[in-house]
Amino acid sequence: MSRIRIGMLTPSSNTVVEPITESIIRSLPQVSAHYSRFKVTEISLSDGGLAQFEMTPFLNAAELLADAKMDVIAWNGTSAAWRGFHEDDALCEAIHARFGIPATASMVALNEIMRVRDVTRFGLVTPYIDEVQTRILENYAAAGFECVAERHSGIRVNFDFSEIDDDHIIEQTRAVAKAKPEAIIIVCTNMRAAPLVAQLEAELGVPIFDSTSAVVWRALQLAGVQVDAAAQWGGLFAPAHV
Repeated sequence: MSRIRIGMLTPSSNTVVEPITESIIRSLPQVSAHYSRFKVTEISLSDGGLAQFEMTPFLNAAELLADAKMDVIAWNGTSAAWRGFHEDDALCEAIHARFGIPATASMVALNEIMRVRDVTRFGLVTPYIDEVQTRILENYAAAGFECVAERHSGIRVNFDFSEIDDDHIIEQTRAVAKAKPEAIIIVCTNMRAAPLVAQLEAELGVPIFDSTSAVVWRALQLAGVQVDAAAQWGGLFAPAHV
């Protein structure tokens, strides 16, 4: 069995990406995940908050993964949601051009999933502050998507997203589902939503796409890995889906 190496770029203050990724790939013994961090502590539209996501830190972290001959490198983060979706497109192109390795990102994965499944009306759950949430909604509207309901928690500190409990995530997702969206997206890779997706999909009868599991799914897809064995992580991983 050929070994597949998946590289994950993750914010320095993130404590969710690694354990969730490892849990998803546990049923895929041919796959190993490897991680590289760069400095991110605050999610805001301040100059300092935006500067954390300039290209140089990404590429420096990606270079360390490239040394270990990754099959795919993925940005397991959602900064393009408020900085502009084009930012992830540019990042993926830069990684591929410099290192010759296919690349993807959380927002690239989420948006591709929605387009392929013809989702135009969606619900949004995030932990972010008002200004960040507003920018995300503006970016989705410009891309042709209609947000029919949203919830956000008003938190600025990236580490604190990982402290949000399951009940809060479930409550917010249920509230958004009342608007009958075609799908719900949960945007933040430091919020522990992925383990809740399957039960919420069964309860609410709506597809739910979490940003952490979405980018793992897309990275595996780019590496040519069949993901059926991870179907317990939600409908995204079911064999009938893209």
